[in-house]
Amino acid sequence: MLTILGFVMIATFLVLIMTKKMSPIAALVLIPALFCVLVGQGAKLGDYVIEGVGELAPTAAMLMFAIVYFGVMIDVGLFDPIVRGILRFCRADPMRIVVGTALLAAIVSLDGDGSTTFMITVSAMYPLYKRLKMSLVVLTGVAATANGVMNTLPWGGPTARAATALKVDATDIFVPMIPALAVGLLAVFVLAYVLGLRERKRLGTLTLDEVLEPVNETLTEPVTETVLVEAGGGTTGGTGTGAGRTRTGGGAGDAAGAGPSLDKGSDTQEPADDDDFKGLDPNRSTLRPRLYWFNAGLTLALLTAMIMQIMPIPVLFLLGAALALTVNFPSMTDQRARIAAHADNVLNVSGMVFAAAVFTGVLTGTGMVEHMADWLVGAVPEGMGPQMGLVTGLLSLPLTYFMSNDGFYFGVLPVLAEAGAAHGVSPLEVARASIVGQPLHMSSPLVPAVYVLVGMAKVEFGDHTKFTVKWAVLTSLVVLAAAILFGTI
Repeated sequence: MLTILGFVMIATFLVLIMTKKMSPIAALVLIPALFCVLVGQGAKLGDYVIEGVGELAPTAAMLMFAIVYFGVMIDVGLFDPIVRGILRFCRADPMRIVVGTALLAAIVSLDGDGSTTFMITVSAMYPLYKRLKMSLVVLTGVAATANGVMNTLPWGGPTARAATALKVDATDIFVPMIPALAVGLLAVFVLAYVLGLRERKRLGTLTLDEVLEPVNETLTEPVTETVLVEAGGGTTGGTGTGAGRTRTGGGAGDAAGAGPSLDKGSDTQEPADDDDFKGLDPNRSTLRPRLYWFNAGLTLALLTAMIMQIMPIPVLFLLGAALALTVNFPSMTDQRARIAAHADNVLNVSGMVFAAAVFTGVLTGTGMVEHMADWLVGAVPEGMGPQMGLVTGLLSLPLTYFMSNDGFYFGVLPVLAEAGAAHGVSPLEVARASIVGQPLHMSSPLVPAVYVLVGMAKVEFGDHTKFTVKWAVLTSLVVLAAAILFGTI
């Protein structure tokens, strides 16, 4: 009974948020509360929620101070050189922009933290997507899938958990999987290329001429940009093609899928240098060029301390945020302004994490997760025993999506490894197979970092889920197929 109710609860949650009948926060709280009552454990709801909140509180604290820290680093210009390099490659070509999104997300993912990746990627690419009227779910989908592949790094979490759970060396898990993971990352770039071509076909091939007025998310009036539309580049809802036209883009309330509206403009304007279109305002008052190397050193030291686990990550970000604010903005007024500037993201993300604590607390406390995992493991046919590597890889997709990594790697993986050992399958093979579902896992409603992604990109979580899941599943299957082909699994 608990197995059925667990699957029904998850399905209900997903349907409600994808159809936008409920907000993610409301669904994360009310749906598990209702099902807790249905299983006859309503009296224990408070205990389950407090337990869930206690487990996720360090994550919420880490995200809160990480958002402040990287928000300050973005404000002071630490990432501007990286952004300029990516944007020089992207220019105003939708295909290049989507590929650049995948490239930037993959590079930043080397630090092993999804929240960091999403904050930097969205901050850099969001202005481009908005100005060119590109679909924002393409931004979130590509970033999440690229980060999911890179999340398998030994310091990213899943590989270390698998090694700990099965008492094997993380290097022995990860190194043989590098060719398969490389194929998976290549699949993400191919996906980005295809999605970029689709956006180029929808919007036309655009070359930026000059930005007359920077996009400001607080504006409600249309913002005018001058662009050059190449001959033969079709436009959705446009008036035709030609040089020197003026494109009118909407304010913050525009739909992501809206096509550009083109009106006739002057043909006499001088082209601007490519550096005029940086995505991040090059003249913002918060820039601190004299402190660039201090900020770069502080960030490098912070990431190194994270990887070496010198201190808990929430403590590191708390110290880092305090130091960054104090050095870059000595004035109390400026510090309050920077904190206020990022308060919206902090509140949205931390609120979502604590709401997710209700969901995970009820799933775990009522025993639903345990019963669901036992049912899935028991459903594996006896004849599939010698293929437990393949079975583990396939099960890692739904299980890491509907469960936390801790629940899967410490609760389910040992059972799968034991079943495999009975048929001569080594624990290392099972451990390697267990990480192939990470591209899908990074879009799970139980992953706090995904709320950073959709929150900063101003995308509904349901829209992100509908768009991303199919591509993430495909990427995971590509990794699994490549691992089998290379003989790793």
